[in-house]
Amino acid sequence: MAGNTFGHLFRITTFGESHGPAIGVTIDGCPAGIELDISDIQVQLNRRRPGQSSIVTQRKESDTARILSGVFEGKTLGTPISIILENEDQRSRDYSHIKNKYRPSHADFTWDKKFGHRDYRGGGRSSARETAARVAAGAVAIKLLSYFGVTVHSFVRQIGHLRLENIPEGLCYDTIDSNIVRCPDKELAHEMEDYIKSIRKSGDTVGGIVTCVIDKAPVGLGQPVFDKLEADLAKAVLSINACKGFEIGSGFGAAVMKGSEHNDAFYKTDGKIKTKSNNSGGIQGGISNGMPITFNAVFKPVATLMADQPSVDEQGQDTIIKGKGRHDPCVLPRAVPIVDAMAALVMADHLLLSKSDQLAFLLQS
Repeated sequence: MAGNTFGHLFRITTFGESHGPAIGVTIDGCPAGIELDISDIQVQLNRRRPGQSSIVTQRKESDTARILSGVFEGKTLGTPISIILENEDQRSRDYSHIKNKYRPSHADFTWDKKFGHRDYRGGGRSSARETAARVAAGAVAIKLLSYFGVTVHSFVRQIGHLRLENIPEGLCYDTIDSNIVRCPDKELAHEMEDYIKSIRKSGDTVGGIVTCVIDKAPVGLGQPVFDKLEADLAKAVLSINACKGFEIGSGFGAAVMKGSEHNDAFYKTDGKIKTKSNNSGGIQGGISNGMPITFNAVFKPVATLMADQPSVDEQGQDTIIKGKGRHDPCVLPRAVPIVDAMAALVMADHLLLSKSDQLAFLLQS
């Protein structure tokens, strides 16, 4: 099956199913000499793992990573890095009731028709469990970016009708993980937590928005014409389970603006060219301009409800899907490290690609 590999030079391939023995990832194209410890990977996995709070799925997975190859004496070798995470708390029996049924807004129907055979246990490969492998790979990309001073920080901007309208000037990213919702506004985070709990109690689910800010990205990342930086970021983010929308910079707000309002005027300060506004979201012509890269990712409500839903079975006969199993009432808090990971993978890939843009860059080595 195609579609399991992402990236150009910094390339990852994930493997495994939700209820199989393990999931994992192989990273190819990572430069040698990067100091990498298992703790660099584990810290990101801990942010994504299930069971970490009262507002996420209670599936108990430690998501303990093991590096099988590509790292020796604490440094990357330049060879493929393989990372594996064993599944520990599968309850396949929780899915026996949907073996021959199609859950509303899940991948059951489409995967069945596409492949003619599917793993119904937890959604198999279409499960969000697969994203743990991406987060492991993203941790390596984050470590690579750190050598260039590039940082990636995502946070929950909106849950249902509750929205952080204005991002504080000089936002302290350390506050993102100070609450279980991962919203940097403490009071709003408390409201969001209460709202998620009320949604869970009612047997329903809710969606929202994750905002990502990429700081200190150098000018010149992005490739014309089809590999524009925002195009690759959009593909990366929209590949995440439950993500239904992507907007960069002013996004859909640009539809009601005039050109005179939207244009980002250039100016020079401290020997660097910057823009007075950032409606472009740090990218112009598909290439980074040195300003912070900012985008929003919209996530839909989780499709699995703890309430009965009408549907059909494999023969097209009417049936009822029973609300059962362990699921997130809202994916947003656990989506934050996944957005970080996918954004970091794109930035690492384009950073490596940019080194061949000019002869002068090659001669520097």
